[in-house]
Amino acid sequence: MSLYDLASKTLEGQPAPLSAYAGKVTLVVNVASACGYTPQYDGLEKLYEAYKGKGLVVLGFPSNDFGAQEPGSAEEIRSFCSTKFHVTFPMFEKVATKGASQSAVYALLAEKDGGPKWNFHKYLVGKDGQVIAGFPSKVAPDSAELKQAIDAALA
Repeated sequence: MSLYDLASKTLEGQPAPLSAYAGKVTLVVNVASACGYTPQYDGLEKLYEAYKGKGLVVLGFPSNDFGAQEPGSAEEIRSFCSTKFHVTFPMFEKVATKGASQSAVYALLAEKDGGPKWNFHKYLVGKDGQVIAGFPSKVAPDSAELKQAIDAALA
């Protein structure tokens, strides 16, 4: 089983097979609009813009699991991300990243690297859909550590 065998729904509720990203390196991030790490949206967008032509895609999965920091509706999340951070990377419906109702995406990611401990945990997934590494919230999108891992995965 790989990430690219799964499906989700876009933030607008449309079916979204993750097979659309097969062959790309993917950075999966559980995002939240009212978190101390929320400014990372800016860094994630910059990372996406810098690397999308090289084969990287950033996937944002809003979650209200940590500190209830994503209470908004899909429309509110889209508006916030678009107006405040000009997010253009793919955003998906709000999901549970842990617990009994954990999404299939996060169940798969957690198998390899453990579940996220807070908002803005990043999972780097290879072209084959397998988790390469996980990065805690404190690892910024522009960190050398994350960029080196992305560069290695793209090579």
